[in-house]
Amino acid sequence: MEQSREMAKAACHALSDKKAEDIRVIDISEISTLADYFIIATAANSNQIQALIDAVGEELGKKGHEAKQVEGNRNSSWILMDYCDIIVHIFSKEDRLFYDLERIWTDGKSVEVSEL
Repeated sequence: MEQSREMAKAACHALSDKKAEDIRVIDISEISTLADYFIIATAANSNQIQALIDAVGEELGKKGHEAKQVEGNRNSSWILMDYCDIIVHIFSKEDRLFYDLERIWTDGKSVEVSEL
């Protein structure tokens, strides 16, 4: 779980550096086997989505973590980056409101980025 926390912290740092909006962390370790943390962030446009993907990939790559899978492409408005222990979701504003993952995963524990 400590490795997951460090990965989540690094991903949040990368997202914040590239000005992602409304970064949220949900601890799902006690309710799901998918991962320990979901990290959800909003991007203002498609260029920022790509910049956020690159920043997270680079930051976690420096720490020896490679994405097991990335869903979505340059034209997507929802990108999912699966690192096994953490899953990073990058949304356009519209898709984030539409899919509302925070509501779906309300059984998870909301974690302040500063607590990581």
